[in-house]
Amino acid sequence: MPRKREKAISKSKASGNYRSTNSGAGMTKKGVAAHRRANPGSKLQTAVTEKSPTGKRAARRKSYCARSAGQKRQASAKTRNDPNSRINQARRRWRC
Repeated sequence: MPRKREKAISKSKASGNYRSTNSGAGMTKKGVAAHRRANPGSKLQTAVTEKSPTGKRAARRKSYCARSAGQKRQASAKTRNDPNSRINQARRRWRC
């Protein structure tokens, strides 16, 4: 079955849907809510930021950390070594 194209949500700073790179990158709660309204049936969730999650949240974090490690390896050396790059900030926020 073909997948429906998702509707984009605003990425402007005023919208409050996305976190700045300095605050850990990724989407805010407000952004996730906007995405889910625009795309019924979406299962998008915010980052798992607590120190020791359990159950499904722990599995989500482990999965994200594994995926993002691959993204980091594929990035240029400049991005990989920059502590303020989006990937490094996001990994820090997820406590990877």
